[in-house]
Amino acid sequence: MISIHGHNLCIEDVVTVARKNEPVEISPEGLTNIERARGWLENVLATDLPVYGINTGFGIFADRHITLKDSNQLSRNLILSHAVGTGPALDDEIVRGAMLVRANTLAKGYSGVRTEIVQTLLDMLMAGVTPVVPSQGSLGSSGDLGPLSHLALVMTTDALDRVEDSGWATYQGNTLRGKDAMAKANLQRLVLGPKEGLALNNGATFSAAIGALAVYDARNLAHVAELALSMTLEALMGTSAAFDLRLHTVREQAGQLRVAKAIKDHTRGSTLMDGAGRVQDAYSLRCAPQVQGAVLDTIEFCAQIIEREINAATDNPLLFSPLDILSGGNFHGEPVGLVMDYLGIALSELAAISERRIFRMTDGNLNTGLPPMLVDHLQAAGLNSGLMMPQYTAASLVLENQTLAHPDSVHSLPTSGEQEDHNANAMTAARHARQILDNARHVLAIELYTAARALDLRLKQQPEAQLGVGTGKAYDILRAAVPYQAGDALWGPEIETVATLIKKEAFS
Repeated sequence: MISIHGHNLCIEDVVTVARKNEPVEISPEGLTNIERARGWLENVLATDLPVYGINTGFGIFADRHITLKDSNQLSRNLILSHAVGTGPALDDEIVRGAMLVRANTLAKGYSGVRTEIVQTLLDMLMAGVTPVVPSQGSLGSSGDLGPLSHLALVMTTDALDRVEDSGWATYQGNTLRGKDAMAKANLQRLVLGPKEGLALNNGATFSAAIGALAVYDARNLAHVAELALSMTLEALMGTSAAFDLRLHTVREQAGQLRVAKAIKDHTRGSTLMDGAGRVQDAYSLRCAPQVQGAVLDTIEFCAQIIEREINAATDNPLLFSPLDILSGGNFHGEPVGLVMDYLGIALSELAAISERRIFRMTDGNLNTGLPPMLVDHLQAAGLNSGLMMPQYTAASLVLENQTLAHPDSVHSLPTSGEQEDHNANAMTAARHARQILDNARHVLAIELYTAARALDLRLKQQPEAQLGVGTGKAYDILRAAVPYQAGDALWGPEIETVATLIKKEAFS
């Protein structure tokens, strides 16, 4: 059971709730936070002080006064008018992650919502009611207004209670109108009060949820890339001197040293390393700790920013004491947008260097005496294409990543009559980083698949050879799922099986 209060949510918590349905509760501290801020809001409502989003309009209409009797309708109108996303629906795990992050944000105690708002989000998570949220239409400034409004449609209502205004949700494998899904799960939809609409849809919450899931998966990919590199090194009888820890210690880059140590550990006991007698290898082998170590450092930097964001108070305005309400810009998604760009660039490089190693293993002039395209034997070349096409696929994905990795956070267009004149583009950066991650996973699956075949052929040449401790274990896991086939076969599904093993953390 995860207890939230706005201060200690970690990336692993988001993953276990989003993917493994870990139950969540509001901690006693969280309840105190929520109730305290609600009391502050009620003090404000008892006055006639103009406060943005409570008794004023939104965005360009911030100078328009709204009477207290209309404040509930103000919240409802905000959700209805802002639910204008488009594009394919986000994966359920992203929506569930965003629901947890939003609940945690509100439990921090600066938003002024009722406890029922937060509890309803958690009840939906527990019951498996997941709003259907379009993936496009958010700038990530003023937060993810559109996606969060689509989420809020399902859990909120008004006096009319129109089913067509309730959005869509998945429940027990079916896609239903939000009103119907909530009813089937025996959950009450809420009529929003003052500020509660703004508290629900203001903040880069979906961007942060995608970021949390992506960082978690990127850490796994970095580990898999170390194994893939190690297997490729053995298959090509690479030179071990480049991984001498003295080299990496004197550069003082933490990620680089960690990768070099991992390679030494994975290849320990191998009789294939240094088997070619080369003084040095190509950069994709020799400089892999420098490249993959930099990727690792970037992932960990991104993790720091994302972990702060999933514990941040991000709506506007925020309440700090009775009659002390500040209007600012914590909803702005720039921190998330920047690190999602960094993550996308880093993972693009992880895939790029992996593809170069795939190429070397399939090139008969570069693979240290293995058959071209890793056909079973030289006489089979021509009749069989071997692993020619998997390398094509890897190259295609790397080229796609090079386009996707163009930074999104440097782009901005003004909105809301120039009131919102600099936007973060954070949601797009997060979506692109996730796509790059998926592509990189498949490239690494191809490298593992290719390296396993190359090792099979190398062991046919040298039956007495021994694999390293880590590479041998990874080889056994892969071959248990995908046995060796001598001639051409339908490689694609087998590579997909390896990609699934990576996604399930089978190589951890």
